[in-house]
Amino acid sequence: MTSSTTPSSAPSDAHTSRSPLRRLSARGRDEAHRVASPLELFFDLCFVVAIAQAGVQLVHAIAEGHAGEGILNYAMIFFAIWWAWMNFSWFASAYDNDDVLYRVVTLVQIAGVLVLAAGVSRAFEDHDFLAVWLGYVIMRLAMSAQWIRAALSTEGAERTMALRYAAGVLLCMVGWLGLVVLPEGARTWVFLVMAVIEMCVPPYAEKDFNSAWHPHHISERYGLFTIIVLGETIAAATVAVKSAVDEHGALGELLPIAAGGLLIVFSAWWIYFVVPIHDRLRTNKQAFLWGYGHYLIFASAAAIGAGLEVAVEQAVGKAHISTLAASAAVTLPTALYLLTVWALHSRYFKVGITQQLVLPVTALLVIACTFLGDGAVLAAGIVSALAVVTGTALTARLVARESREAAPGV
Repeated sequence: MTSSTTPSSAPSDAHTSRSPLRRLSARGRDEAHRVASPLELFFDLCFVVAIAQAGVQLVHAIAEGHAGEGILNYAMIFFAIWWAWMNFSWFASAYDNDDVLYRVVTLVQIAGVLVLAAGVSRAFEDHDFLAVWLGYVIMRLAMSAQWIRAALSTEGAERTMALRYAAGVLLCMVGWLGLVVLPEGARTWVFLVMAVIEMCVPPYAEKDFNSAWHPHHISERYGLFTIIVLGETIAAATVAVKSAVDEHGALGELLPIAAGGLLIVFSAWWIYFVVPIHDRLRTNKQAFLWGYGHYLIFASAAAIGAGLEVAVEQAVGKAHISTLAASAAVTLPTALYLLTVWALHSRYFKVGITQQLVLPVTALLVIACTFLGDGAVLAAGIVSALAVVTGTALTARLVARESREAAPGV
């Protein structure tokens, strides 16, 4: 996840060869026209299946008044999904040669996330993490196999890096076994410790050699996954509204929630993609901070959908929680999303204190909307949309002023 030491302006011979089995050597960091492959898009869509399952269980937990427990389980499950996705994405950016073996191992990883998804409900309801662990093992063994293959195709410091990755992945799997065999009270600590250890593997592996990931490709991969997660949010909220209307005929009560939810998701998309982030992915520090920070972006984006479902269920009397709790299920992840996107993306492109304050102030106002009762979601959506309008207006004003200053004779 750091910049390559061997940039190239053209695709590697290993990637362009027609042979069904090729060396798994690094691709060029400056390779032209590098975009996400169909396999990567398929990979993303399958991973969202697991995210959807986690979201469904989060809805049930909050609606039944177990928000704290539900959020903790959601954070643990989402970390496993996100970490496996992220590890593959950065590896593929550096070593994707698209041969038969690479495709087969990637499909094994997809099978692993589907096993994990099948075990999500038992993890939430019965605290049984066996299926989740097995799915994670499948994904991580496949990832380790990819790194071993990369090690066999390289030499020197690059081979050492690949072997460190492979060993780190395998050793961490032993630690994650604690979620299955240790008492329930110790599992939170197992998760925290193992999450930190997992995130230490990439910096350790790349301390002597930097993998050849592609900045534009990586930013596109993260952007596409953000779009897919936001799309899942809309789908989940739509299904909830349809179900409530079919069962209770409460269209009038649900219109403010539906409208507010759409404004939130539309604003979330706009805010994320308003700036081209790939130019900032140049150094080790930037890459790790940006890549790891997306855990909060992805998790909060998916949680917005779960929150909208909770708000719908509360509005029709299916969720036995207060209006305040249902509103917070939407406003808190929305605020977290806004703050994280600002921290990782937007603040680097803002000029002056006014532009810098737009998203942080918007996040605070969204949280304040929690206390507005039945209109909280709609108010949060309007505030989010106004943030987009304000940011666009400030940017247009700045561009116009710079144009006047640059014009001759002005």
